Amino acid sequence: MTTFTDIGINNELLQAVSAQGFTEPTPVQTKVIPLMLEQEVDIVSLAQTGTGKTAAFGLPLIQRIDSQDKRTQGLVLCPTRELCMQVSRDLENFARFTQGIRVLAIYGGASIEQQMRQLRKGIQIIVATPGRLRDLIQRGKVDISAVRYAVFDEADEMLQMGFQDELNAILAETPKEKNTLLFSATMSREVANIASRYMSDPVEITMGRKNSGAENVTHEYYLINGRDRYSALKRIVDNNPENYSIIFCRTRRDTQDVADKLIQDGYRADSLHGELSQAQRDLVMNKFRKKHLQLLVATDVAARGLDVNDLTHVINYSLPDDIAAYTHRSGRTGRAGSSGTSIALVDLRERHRIKHIEKKIGKKFTKSLIPTGKEVCTTQLRSLMEVISGTEVNHEQIDPLYADIEQQLAHLDREELIKKFISLEFNRFLKYYKDAPDLNQQVSGKNQKNFQKNDRQDQKNKTFTRFHLNVGRRNGVLPENLINTINAAPGGGRIKVGKIEIMRNTATLEGDSRFIPQILGAFQHFKVNGKVVTAKVLQPRTGGGRGRNSNMGKSRKPWKGRRPRH
Repeated sequence: MTTFTDIGINNELLQAVSAQGFTEPTPVQTKVIPLMLEQEVDIVSLAQTGTGKTAAFGLPLIQRIDSQDKRTQGLVLCPTRELCMQVSRDLENFARFTQGIRVLAIYGGASIEQQMRQLRKGIQIIVATPGRLRDLIQRGKVDISAVRYAVFDEADEMLQMGFQDELNAILAETPKEKNTLLFSATMSREVANIASRYMSDPVEITMGRKNSGAENVTHEYYLINGRDRYSALKRIVDNNPENYSIIFCRTRRDTQDVADKLIQDGYRADSLHGELSQAQRDLVMNKFRKKHLQLLVATDVAARGLDVNDLTHVINYSLPDDIAAYTHRSGRTGRAGSSGTSIALVDLRERHRIKHIEKKIGKKFTKSLIPTGKEVCTTQLRSLMEVISGTEVNHEQIDPLYADIEQQLAHLDREELIKKFISLEFNRFLKYYKDAPDLNQQVSGKNQKNFQKNDRQDQKNKTFTRFHLNVGRRNGVLPENLINTINAAPGGGRIKVGKIEIMRNTATLEGDSRFIPQILGAFQHFKVNGKVVTAKVLQPRTGGGRGRNSNMGKSRKPWKGRRPRH
């Protein structure tokens, strides 16, 4: 068994990791830590979240910092406020027995004046989000000219969020002679570009297969009819009584709608999406971390930075447009040595996407059947019996009342008493699932031909209109941003989106011509990084394969592409 002593950690850090209950390093720590301690080398580490990446770079970073030098020597860049705060807390815990090391988290939404006051005291390690750090650099309030180690944490997430310009500006302020470390769950084209641009002959450390899913996660999909999506979700949740899950939706409207329905149906659930204030977001995330909530319904962007190690399930209420997003979603379960399950609710028309995801992540999906009402009730009853059997009796409180209880129930025999108790606790499920229909969808040969025929007819009848937007790549615009904006508009869920092209300063997209007013309305009062977006119609473009499914076989260039078919 490899220990932290074996990989070169000093006594102060050994004391810190021991105090946190860590006994042996994870695989990524075993590979990264000795490399950072023994060599001056750039590193690209590809590993899923929950594999111990923070300690992998944090422990050797602290060990190599000169505590007598008050200048900033270590810089860690994170995509979100939540991850920034988490990494900062972890580094502070690692450094608790190391004298003279000061760590500061710099992120938006907090007092910039307070952050500037802390910086004046001398900070050896800064953990920051790109936007706030760039702001402080422009104000001349932070000096990173002496940085010896620059770390990109979750680099793929930062690039997906449009931080390329900020990263360029920040790294321009750091010295050329430094070690750069890049940690990412996936090796996208943009991440590879960062490695080639800012790193010198980096050592690549890959845990598992490149761009693959987490090892401890099993993948299941349920074939459904679109109108039964919420009913199918309820059955899956009810058939797993002890589940502690994140349910991912594509749009904030779906997120709020699903959360509202779950709350109305008596579940401990809440939503997490971009329209929440930071205070509301913190409240929801804290309730979920403390397990006051069982189900968190979230969009991909809103869930970034949420760190929970013991999720039992990730449920894809709708599949993401980007396969890399599926990798991030599924990687939120099966962490810290635990096992987990990633579930996808798949409409008949999008079932082909499962094969694409399997190929990308190197894992096979199991096709599962939506449980029947009887199966759900049986599972719930067994769970209830286990809870009852495991309940400890407080005799000191119960015994004085027992004689009265026994007298009140004396007229009931054993069998009747059990049935009444079960009915009292269980009537909601029995009533809801009485005569429940089968929700499973089977694809017969006849159905297969009908769907192919309908798909061809849809494409033949499709008419697309081109729209011009006054924002582009430099504003941080991504294809999914535009699609989500349209989907979130009133009536937007029905709108088909075709080709999207994002240039440096502008963008164009194709949308169903029947919904021109809705598409234009979706971008009214819409801002990207503070810039007001204007949308206008170019010329209409008619069917014939020019819409959303053409050119699917061609490789995508950076910032261009088509929305994957669903």
